Amino acid sequence: MNKTLPALVSLALLSGCVVYKDAPIVDNGPPAIEGTAVALRQPAQAGPVVATPMAVVEDSRCPENARCVWAGRLVVTTRIDGAGWRETADLTLGEPAQVRDVTLALVSGLPEKQAERETAASDYRFVYEAR
Repeated sequence: MNKTLPALVSLALLSGCVVYKDAPIVDNGPPAIEGTAVALRQPAQAGPVVATPMAVVEDSRCPENARCVWAGRLVVTTRIDGAGWRETADLTLGEPAQVRDVTLALVSGLPEKQAERETAASDYRFVYEAR
């Protein structure tokens, strides 16, 4: 039997396990394309990082079918994965936050709040942007 064949097979199998030093850490599959609205626990590319919305902490936004004195806010616990690091931060819709050397913003949170019904966690979609 040819001794180079097992070596070539081993090399081919190992080549699929390349780890890139500067790649973000991501657990939940490949991230969505930047600017794509994602559900809870779905990763999304945002510039050099990957943002994954983990939980809605607060949704006190004024319902779109109501009049309010205060606009309210949407706060989402977000896991941020960079090159060899991971952090979690509560991001507020429309308020950029500095995370390490990246300014990250939650730029969209859908659906809009409705006065007559509670939004199920599975209905939320979020868009992140690095600035």
